[in-house]
Amino acid sequence: MAEHQLEVATLGGGCFWCLDAIYRDVEGVERIVAGYSGGHVPNPTYEQVCSHRTGHAEVVQIWFDPAVISYEDILYIFWRIHDPTTLDRQGNDVGSQYRSVIFYHDEAQRAAAEKTRAEAEAALALDMADSLGERVAQFGRCAAGSSDGLPGEAGGEYETLWNRQSEAAHRDQVESLETHFLDAAGP
Repeated sequence: MAEHQLEVATLGGGCFWCLDAIYRDVEGVERIVAGYSGGHVPNPTYEQVCSHRTGHAEVVQIWFDPAVISYEDILYIFWRIHDPTTLDRQGNDVGSQYRSVIFYHDEAQRAAAEKTRAEAEAALALDMADSLGERVAQFGRCAAGSSDGLPGEAGGEYETLWNRQSEAAHRDQVESLETHFLDAAGP
């Protein structure tokens, strides 16, 4: 598939490896790149982001084929694989870099984010923290990750361990999403 046919979603929902672990198995997702967005320092390091002085969130850029999966379906998954009700926290990860946020690339994505947020809030009976970020102005790739954004390939023990933990932690969420999408598709 040609790169120009892919669309991109930029999402933050806690540690980027947790989002990566879910989306890498979604049909139609072609590439995931971990990085940082929403801050004021160009190309920050992990240490700078963790200092809480750059304004960045840990995010993934998800490159997907819209002929296979829609942006709204990408967001349907997003609302269900993290806790969008907590401000600046996901589980034991605390800090503004772990906030729930959607950085949109155009006005259609902004409208879809607002629509799916309202739908998820109603369907899941949630009171969400502020989740809509600004238009993507800059994205800095995570220097510790590999070029395709897959954890563990850079050889870091932390990355490999965290990936294994996030896959185990999200097994039930994956099964629930598979059931939803299989049921919606029919027999």
